[in-house]
Amino acid sequence: QVHLVESGGGLVQPGGSLRLSCAASGFASPPYRLAWYRQAPGKPRELVAMVTSGGTTDYADSVEGRFTVSRHNAKNTIDLQMNSLKPEDTAVYYCNVAWRTMSYWGQGTQVTVST
Repeated sequence: QVHLVESGGGLVQPGGSLRLSCAASGFASPPYRLAWYRQAPGKPRELVAMVTSGGTTDYADSVEGRFTVSRHNAKNTIDLQMNSLKPEDTAVYYCNVAWRTMSYWGQGTQVTVST
């Protein structure tokens, strides 16, 4: 059975940092792509960052240079280091795993950037 367990959300002041982690288990083979998405109130869910099993990464323009995604293939974990956080980064962040033709989602973790 597939499980995605996220951790690391919380409240941080503008300019601060947070690190999100997602542990994926239950896959018969390593997933091709691990990613983080986010959804702010009243807005559609958007891709934040992704990393493939080969190490290729991609970022949303709004987080390029501030966020860093990393993956540990042996453990099927994906981390998102978020620096220089802005109020507009406030959202629920979701871990996503693409495995073969399937897409799996975590339960989401709240990130709030505010004074």
